[in-house]
Amino acid sequence: MANFDIKEHEDFYYNEQGYKVFTEKFHLKRGYCCKSGCKHCPYGYDKKTDTFIKINKKN
Repeated sequence: MANFDIKEHEDFYYNEQGYKVFTEKFHLKRGYCCKSGCKHCPYGYDKKTDTFIKINKKN
């Protein structure tokens, strides 16, 4: 992983249980999918089926 600074409320936030949740912006900055089933995965990875689902986002 590239060595860069991450910023709270921009790259991640803490959920109600106190876990760090990375944002879509962070994942795009990182540049690849880790296949962990992240909540904000911009790559469309589905952990249940171990496949990538094409996501069509409107700008």
